[in-house]
Amino acid sequence: MDQLIDRLIDLAFAEDIGDGDHTTLSCIPADAMGKSKLLIKGDGILAGVEIAKEIFHRFDPELKVTVLIGDGSEVKPGDIAMLVEGRIQSLLQTERLMLNVMQRMSGIATMTHRYVERLKGTKTRVLDTRKTTPGMRMLEKEAVKIGGGVNHRIGLFDMILLKDNHVDFAGGIANAINRAKEYCKAKGKDLKIEIEVRNLDELKQVLDNGGVDRIMFDNFTPEQTRKAVEMVGGRYETESSGGITFDTIRDYAECGVDFISVGALTHSVKCLDMSFKAC
Repeated sequence: MDQLIDRLIDLAFAEDIGDGDHTTLSCIPADAMGKSKLLIKGDGILAGVEIAKEIFHRFDPELKVTVLIGDGSEVKPGDIAMLVEGRIQSLLQTERLMLNVMQRMSGIATMTHRYVERLKGTKTRVLDTRKTTPGMRMLEKEAVKIGGGVNHRIGLFDMILLKDNHVDFAGGIANAINRAKEYCKAKGKDLKIEIEVRNLDELKQVLDNGGVDRIMFDNFTPEQTRKAVEMVGGRYETESSGGITFDTIRDYAECGVDFISVGALTHSVKCLDMSFKAC
């Protein structure tokens, strides 16, 4: 996965700098040295510090980064998260990529933290989804963890999730589950199998068949969710998904589900405001 992050950084620099940052190159001498500070301008949870260090060092290994506030820390306006010293040309050329990454990761961590706090006192954990920015999934899912959430599958390769379309195309729940199990055995894959159910009848079919690790209740009401949890009786992990908001998530958690997946953690997040200023 580190290779994916390296490729993302390379692509981002190529996208931003192209054949040169002509503004910086035209007015800043190559040997000019300076220092910049990362200034926090909003309340939230800081995330992306370690990635920022990688961005600076990949562009210019001689940049000196002093971290004052680490990933996962609560921050407020006026806080200084880090200092970076070195060639001014390097400071200016790395500024936007570092800010883009840190602002988005911090926004995700902040949003996740709010949901985690909302569920305090229950056993339910908050999950992310695959509704991420193309190319930035590893960073966004890392931000969810920094905010106290839990990663669902990373992609299509590290877990089997039988959703409604898979079930329908496979010809039913039993076919989908049994084929998934046969596939894993034939390919020597040790993958968890999760299946999505749309109603209590489908849930009964899953329970009658068995062969899964987790059952997802898709677009259930809290009342249906409570009944579904009772039917499962702790035999499998349970997850709620679909249309669950910050205002309603605790209602679902109090039904006893193990996980609640929230796409909004990554697809509807507001970045945390910060700036990178000369000091």
